[in-house]
Amino acid sequence: MSMTDAIGRIQNIEASLQQLTSPAARSTAPSSASSASSTSDAASFASALSSAMGTSSSLASGLGSLLPAVGSATAASAGVGSTTAATGAAAAGSSGGTASGDAVVAAAKKYIGVPYVWGGTNPAVGMDCSGFVQRVFKDLGVELPRVVSDQMQKGTPVASLAEAKPGDLLVSYGGEHISIYLGNGKAIDAPVPGQTIQVRDAWEKYSNLTSIRRIVPAGVS
Repeated sequence: MSMTDAIGRIQNIEASLQQLTSPAARSTAPSSASSASSTSDAASFASALSSAMGTSSSLASGLGSLLPAVGSATAASAGVGSTTAATGAAAAGSSGGTASGDAVVAAAKKYIGVPYVWGGTNPAVGMDCSGFVQRVFKDLGVELPRVVSDQMQKGTPVASLAEAKPGDLLVSYGGEHISIYLGNGKAIDAPVPGQTIQVRDAWEKYSNLTSIRRIVPAGVS
């Protein structure tokens, strides 16, 4: 091969390298067919260059491996976006199970017998009404504020006691007290000092009931 032919081959390979490293080429991984073609081109070029210019076989071999390496790097770069998207999809699909009203009831009943302590949030010591509600929902992975006035702003409103479902929050006396509805006219709460968390008739009536809030999907009454 003449020097002119060799220079022509060099220019062709340079053009191929520029195409492989361009943004358009990086947006899509090369196919196996194009990779094989690039490998063949590089090998034939290295051989021709060696013949025309007396290049050593080790250099020819190195030149022959250049294009496949560039192609592999380009393919890896192109795969970054798809890998990130797959990771994001997996994370989105791996969130924990959603709590339900029935789960709220079950979690609340575990604290029956815990004494009322004003300002309390520790079941080992005692809890007040809002501390009890906060603890129950926290056990289920649902974060609620600490005090009734904030808790009664969460979730969605329920129109009436007749429409309340297990797990709903019953707020009474303008936000002074809160309990968890169990269904069938029953509720569980931390009532007053000297008493313990207990199940009893839902004493909130329309005359003192301020709000009913549904934090999680309704349980079955």
